[in-house]
Amino acid sequence: MMFLRKLPAGIRLPLGRLREALRRRAARWRVRPPVGWVRFGSFGRVHPISRAFGFDRGTPIDRYYIERFLDQHASDIRGRVLEVGDDTYTRRFGGERVTQREVLHVVPGNPQATLVGNLETGEGLAGRTYDCLILTQTLHCVYDLRAAVRTVRGLLAPGGVALVTLPGISQISRYDADRWGDYWRLTPLAAHRLFGDVFDHGRIEVRVYGNVQTAAAYLYGLALEDLDRRALEHNDADYPLIICLRVSRGK
Repeated sequence: MMFLRKLPAGIRLPLGRLREALRRRAARWRVRPPVGWVRFGSFGRVHPISRAFGFDRGTPIDRYYIERFLDQHASDIRGRVLEVGDDTYTRRFGGERVTQREVLHVVPGNPQATLVGNLETGEGLAGRTYDCLILTQTLHCVYDLRAAVRTVRGLLAPGGVALVTLPGISQISRYDADRWGDYWRLTPLAAHRLFGDVFDHGRIEVRVYGNVQTAAAYLYGLALEDLDRRALEHNDADYPLIICLRVSRGK
């Protein structure tokens, strides 16, 4: 196997440089696939396939993980439940365990909202308590995260549970950024510390979903229907597509 291109006649490399050039060329062949052999296929582009998180192709990949998390904790969705944006997940996973449904939105105009309030300042939320809060892909749109987490704790009744999901590896949501903001992407450690400043550490459970393949597919805007379902079953803590937390206030 030739590691160096043929040099022009009469030109010779010093021995040290020759050895270094041979070492670098040989190193390219010690990895698999060899350096330069990777073919990017549909990912060989600088623009995403979809800028709408895959909505225009099917089901966004993050929804698969979010709904799996909520399904695993469906028994927590009970009594008085507050969800942000709409009550889709309250109805789907809470069912008859829910005695009161509330929908929170940050500005007036959402026909599904029963409550207009601000998680950052607590405005419009004073005096309200719930047995369960469903906060999917919400807190990254709040600039003062610590203040929002304090509000979350204040909204929970004794024994109440907050089911929270946060984006890890993700594009910016232009829709949110242009309206109320899209400020943060967190790591699992940051999410745990953020809630640990307000809640007892023993009442915080963190779960990470995603891997390098699903994260790359999500960034390019592919949909759930584009993937082999086996890829979704592997979770790699170093590639957190979605960070999920179950946080309880305690009695």
